[in-house]
Amino acid sequence: MSSMFGKPRAGAERPPQSPLAECNVAILGCRGAGKSALTVKFLTKRFISEYDPNLEDTYTSEELVDQQPVLLKVMDTADQDGPGNCERYLCWANAFLVVYSIDDRESFEGCRRYLDVLARHARGCQHESPVLLLGNKLDMEQYRQVTKAEGTSLASKFGCLFYEVSACQDFAAVQHVFHEAVREVRREAERSQPLRPLFIAEERPCLHVATPATLATRQGLASCTLNTLSTVNYKEIPSVAQAKLVTVKSSRAQSKRKAPTLTLLKGFKIF
Repeated sequence: MSSMFGKPRAGAERPPQSPLAECNVAILGCRGAGKSALTVKFLTKRFISEYDPNLEDTYTSEELVDQQPVLLKVMDTADQDGPGNCERYLCWANAFLVVYSIDDRESFEGCRRYLDVLARHARGCQHESPVLLLGNKLDMEQYRQVTKAEGTSLASKFGCLFYEVSACQDFAAVQHVFHEAVREVRREAERSQPLRPLFIAEERPCLHVATPATLATRQGLASCTLNTLSTVNYKEIPSVAQAKLVTVKSSRAQSKRKAPTLTLLKGFKIF
């Protein structure tokens, strides 16, 4: 059975034509670990201490994670004595929260069995489903039976994230764990996307184009050739600093008037 808790979260409105991406999260753990309390705390911000241990349900909530809307479905499982009939959530969930109580070592040992089942399932799947190990009831610190170092070590052994929270007190920490599960699902989806082939186009040199300037070399002018980079070769043109001034008299040298002179750059002719 599936149910909707409350209204969509603020800011999660979307245009009717764009469907929400979905993320399915299954909460696993032994009885008394606080799975239902975590689920209700996340969905309603309220804490309820007593639940029917045999009740299993799936809840739906519209969330906004990193400014991206998502339809988050949470399955609150109700296994009696450890993992049993796992197919109902192994093939359904995109991510798993494995929960134990820090004041109950037996629930911590039960998490190992769940993590073993998930590890075997992951080996037979093409895509991995993120797993988060969660130590609940942080408000019961004075009765702690499982140290934080033990939780960190177990999470490291199975390659999953680890958090300690309190369903009784801290809504922000509980919300962060569920949102982090969504982020991990998104990261896994990005890693699983096939790489697009990279095509490199080789730019071939263009053909040499003959210009009228190339014909002027017979008359002593500079040679200008169009090369592959469309640059001009000025090797035959003297620089301004090296140019010498030359005085050329006009053909009217016998005139009584003073002959006009022309100042030119050496290397050029008069036409």
